Amino acid sequence: MAKIRVGVLRGGPSAEYEVSLKTGGSILKHLPQEKYQTRDILLTREGAWHIDGLPTQPPRLPHSVDVVFNALHGTFGEDGGVQRILDGIKIPYTGSRAYASTIAMNKALAKEHFSAEGLKVPRHIAVRDGDAEDRAAGKIFRTLAPPWVVKPLDNGSSVGVRIVRTIPELIEAIAGAREVSATVLVEEYIRGKEATCGVIDMYRGQEVYALFPIEIIPPAHKSFFDYEAKYGGISRELCPGRFSERQKETLQHMAITAHKALGLAHYSRSDFMLHPTRGIFILETNSLPGLTEESLLPKALAAVGARYDHFLDHVVTLALSRK
Repeated sequence: MAKIRVGVLRGGPSAEYEVSLKTGGSILKHLPQEKYQTRDILLTREGAWHIDGLPTQPPRLPHSVDVVFNALHGTFGEDGGVQRILDGIKIPYTGSRAYASTIAMNKALAKEHFSAEGLKVPRHIAVRDGDAEDRAAGKIFRTLAPPWVVKPLDNGSSVGVRIVRTIPELIEAIAGAREVSATVLVEEYIRGKEATCGVIDMYRGQEVYALFPIEIIPPAHKSFFDYEAKYGGISRELCPGRFSERQKETLQHMAITAHKALGLAHYSRSDFMLHPTRGIFILETNSLPGLTEESLLPKALAAVGARYDHFLDHVVTLALSRK
């Protein structure tokens, strides 16, 4: 029987280009070779498409691959951009559809969906494109007590995220986040234990299967799980985390609820803060979490005795069966 041709799409125009290259490389390495013929689809920062090193264009992809494993991150990869292109050329792909991806990537819209399902979210203010940074900072100061978490509205891997405590720092952080996203989200800072929890569709007999929540312990010199802490190998990531049984079940339930609330597909990973008195807050949900050697989802898979190559096979199978 002929092997299924899987094009692994990586790279892209976002600030997470390097992480996407690593995610795609890991997928290319671990997809079961007895079942799949892999093709390396590279999307450059400038938007040029290549397949196995040769220039191509999206309309040509159906001649070369049967399904696309979307290993892009951030802008274009997780915001519905590439999904609309793949839908247009009628080729199956892994991950969520365009509309759900757009909602998940927009942190303010995602929070509205979370709140509608009864999930607790941090108080927040969106600084829109065109809002003067000093006036926005004044409004935030009158509404939310410091410290504040400043982040781009629509990016991942903690790119452009800062925790600040003074108005001058707040103005500077908003300006910095605007280099990544036109709109900036400013949230109240939730003190407590940091956690993340991945889910998988149609796995182990469940409609949405929740993995063990991971406890994230950034190094002492880091105030949160930023880009360096994520990918520099300097954080402790405990899986299973040190949570009570009730906390574990609540985190898993919230991750499943968030996945469904956003209409996501195949797999996702949600991030949380556990405040000692105020409860568990959901921060955001990643519709295409990283799958690098350092990434959290593969570690959570190992903790439940699931093989990474079997997970990749499962996700491709879901993509091929989606109507």
